[in-house]
Amino acid sequence: MNSPLIQLLVLAAIAVFLILRLKNVLGTREGFEKPPLPQQPAERKGPAFEVIEGGPDLDITDHFDEGTAQARALAEMKRLEPSFNVTDFLGGAKGAYEMIVMGFERGELDQIKPFLSEDIYESFVDGVAAREDQGLTIEAEFYGVREMQLENVTIDPETNEAEMTIRYVAELTSAVRDRAGEVVEGSLTDVKKQKDTWVFARIMGSDDPNWSLVSTDG
Repeated sequence: MNSPLIQLLVLAAIAVFLILRLKNVLGTREGFEKPPLPQQPAERKGPAFEVIEGGPDLDITDHFDEGTAQARALAEMKRLEPSFNVTDFLGGAKGAYEMIVMGFERGELDQIKPFLSEDIYESFVDGVAAREDQGLTIEAEFYGVREMQLENVTIDPETNEAEMTIRYVAELTSAVRDRAGEVVEGSLTDVKKQKDTWVFARIMGSDDPNWSLVSTDG
């Protein structure tokens, strides 16, 4: 046997030996590989945070402390009428104040009658009639509500009638003229502060969305 042939056989034997060794070390791969084992989550360090759903209703607690009688009354109003919102109510009450004050000053009661209780409407009618009997007229200009605070809230558990007490501080000019047109009271230029505490009432859950003015204590 010649030398080249011997060298070839030796190299072939070495190659077979290396292939067998690699197969034992690496193994064979058939089909899909098994997925890697899931990693265990790392141990949490520090305090865990718990998510708390809900919480205080800021629409209520912005006006009354949680747990007070007024806050409970507002919560009951919202339960009876889920669409009720304190902030929206106060916005409407602010506009209603100007409309009612100016309606009374000018004697234009028909426009504000839907927002007055029967007793308040009758008292306004009497007031306007008394001015007319004396030949007096009022000239007024409204400059705006400067302060406004929701002071009290109640709800009757039997009738579901809610009452909202609001304190207003507004600025306006008001002058009373006699039959001759002379100013006999007030001023057309001096802005005065007018303070009122009004109570609005409504049956919660009723079809009528209007609140009625039931008290005008100053």
